[in-house]
Amino acid sequence: MKIGIIGLGLIGGSIFKDLKKLNYDVVGVSKSQTGEGIYKDYSILKDCEIVFVCSAMNKTLAILDELENILPPQTIVTDVCSLKQFVCQKQRPYKFIPSHPMAGTEKKGFENSFDGMFKGAKWIITPVFGQDDRLIEIIKQLGATPVITTPEKHDEAVALISHMPMLISQAIFKTAQDNNLAMDIASSGFRDMTRLAMSNEEMANDMITMNAENIQNAILKLYKSIGDLTTSDYFEQIKEIKSNRQKMF
Repeated sequence: MKIGIIGLGLIGGSIFKDLKKLNYDVVGVSKSQTGEGIYKDYSILKDCEIVFVCSAMNKTLAILDELENILPPQTIVTDVCSLKQFVCQKQRPYKFIPSHPMAGTEKKGFENSFDGMFKGAKWIITPVFGQDDRLIEIIKQLGATPVITTPEKHDEAVALISHMPMLISQAIFKTAQDNNLAMDIASSGFRDMTRLAMSNEEMANDMITMNAENIQNAILKLYKSIGDLTTSDYFEQIKEIKSNRQKMF
């Protein structure tokens, strides 16, 4: 099976390295990276069985449009965008199966990609145009667990667990950064709470601008949770929170 990957940043690069390690025939398309199996022209993808589109969200629709002129109808195409509704508005002439791996770091670029990134991760699939077992099998071979849902439920959920936390992390740092003493004495707790403030700027901007309504609703829910914690039995609530978190991780 020949597999193509467009965009060799953190996610695309990690998929590329994993599939190489699994001995697949893999080709990458990248404007910035060079090396064995990496090309500049999308035409190299025309005989691929599966194509992963791993570009920035703001570039994904244009790439999906361009692939319509290159790929045959039987090719499976999936994206890895952290939002799903915006890519699900149009059916494509190829087999388009929108997806999103719940993995990554605050770093960016091919140099920070690594094989094994997806082991133990969930990989969301929103099969509004149909499914294909070949994609499911590749996701499992990458070490991830496929999760099927709708684009709407996905975008609401990631606002709660990814997009809002990133925004809050940035806001925490912004709030404290002008206090010299706070910056001098900040330690591991502050470092961990603000790790997501180091997120890829382009990705962060896409998340905040393209999922604004869900993020705003998530912040309102957060505000209510803070109020509940400070006006009720705090001790018992944090015991329950700790217990539930330990079950998750």
